[in-house]
Amino acid sequence: MERLDLSASSDMTYSWTPLHAQIHRTIDHRNLLQKNQSIVVAVSGGQDSLCLAQLLIDLRSRWNWHLAIAHCNHRWRSDSEQNAEYVATLAKQWNLPFYLKTADSIPANEAEARNWRYAQLQSIDGFSAIVTGHTASDRAETLLFNLIRGSGADGLSSLNWTRSLNPSQRLVRPLLELTRSQTEKFCHDRNLQIWEDSTNSDLTYSRNRIRQELIPYLKTHFNPQTEQHLAQTIELLSAEVDYLENAAQELYKKAISEEGLDRKVLRQAPIALQRRAVRHFLIQSLNVSPNFEQVEKFVALITAPNRSRTDPFIGKTIAEVAGDFIHLKQLP
Repeated sequence: MERLDLSASSDMTYSWTPLHAQIHRTIDHRNLLQKNQSIVVAVSGGQDSLCLAQLLIDLRSRWNWHLAIAHCNHRWRSDSEQNAEYVATLAKQWNLPFYLKTADSIPANEAEARNWRYAQLQSIDGFSAIVTGHTASDRAETLLFNLIRGSGADGLSSLNWTRSLNPSQRLVRPLLELTRSQTEKFCHDRNLQIWEDSTNSDLTYSRNRIRQELIPYLKTHFNPQTEQHLAQTIELLSAEVDYLENAAQELYKKAISEEGLDRKVLRQAPIALQRRAVRHFLIQSLNVSPNFEQVEKFVALITAPNRSRTDPFIGKTIAEVAGDFIHLKQLP
């Protein structure tokens, strides 16, 4: 990719700041977005998405991007329509195409809302990148949320810089090095009016409690740089997870056969790779994502005596040792 000039040009109508330089450099060095690319920016009206939209607009001339704004209305709040109208007004002021997606039925929970939102964003034709305003603060919250739930390294390393949504579209998160305090300051400096989401203060949501109570406590009593350091932890974990997953896929290919998983092959590998290979086998065989206990009881069969078996995984499906192999079978 062509390297871009990081110095500010004299014809800019905005003040070139260190934040512009940082995001410009991040996009370039991490190969997040390309020159001449068509990009839809997901804008909720909150500080993170407003900061993202304004930064991309400011940098647009350097990359020759084709930008559009999209807003997803979940219809959760009484002011949802006014919120959508505000984002539409911003898009008009920015002279950008605007796409509004409104839920036919109100999502039951955060996970359902997220799935609906990404599906709606992908349905907008003509854009190869969907860009969201997730920050280092979001990364820190996600790590703590998943850690409390008992997630493994895969869950702890979520919220990566990019993710493939389909063969022609990628999800991109350019602000993962910024904290929420930085996006707030940028909006203040640029006189961007933030639309306050009342649900963000509802402590019945676990993520809000982590954001409003746990992280401030950690910053006050343990480390003022909690958000940045947790985000760095995710960065390290992400690279390690990629390495382990690639190694586990190779192990799985060597161990799998019509007779099941070869115990001799699995015994030669570290436990971390055994667990991942077994998890992949169970996902492929049962079409469900196994929990920790299910993976562990299967792994125990790698060194167990012949004819050893587990209790059922789903229905009457068990795993059983047959000589050098472990296979799944249905109980009568």
